[in-house]
Amino acid sequence: MSVKSFLIIGLLGVSLSLPAQEPFGDKASVDFAAGIWQQMIDNRLAGDQASVTRPYIGLPPHGQILELIEQTVTVNGRAGELVIKRNYGGNGLTVEDVINNPNRYLDSITVMFRREAGYDQINGNWYYAKFNPDGSLQDNPKGVPLAGRVAKGMATGCIACHRAAGGDDFIFNHDRYKER
Repeated sequence: MSVKSFLIIGLLGVSLSLPAQEPFGDKASVDFAAGIWQQMIDNRLAGDQASVTRPYIGLPPHGQILELIEQTVTVNGRAGELVIKRNYGGNGLTVEDVINNPNRYLDSITVMFRREAGYDQINGNWYYAKFNPDGSLQDNPKGVPLAGRVAKGMATGCIACHRAAGGDDFIFNHDRYKER
């Protein structure tokens, strides 16, 4: 439809609704998650070959014990910062338990990947995903894969939480990644 047609329809008071892009769980977001997981495997950041960093005591919703890993990677031709949080859980779990047997206690892996300018400008252009230890995506209670602009516009969830981080980079541990 031409711009002229849109103007005429607008002047006549006809309402058009264009299909809204899903904030998360859509095919493009799920496919992008697969690219992130592959980069994590290729860079030894996931799976049995992943090296263990110094775990620390965590907070909900991530886990009792956490690891934070950051690296710049290229996913589907897009270079960006990748922030990986390995989330460990278990009754009475200690940092030493995780150091000695990380695969036994790994519950999930959450990631943030800084996408290109314009992806989600108001939210720092961050893409979020939550993986099971095997690389499959976790779903929310409604069965929607947790990949993309997770919980955009909602009062709770990835974006709402990370918007509360100090500084301009949506990261709680530092302010290295300036908003673009």
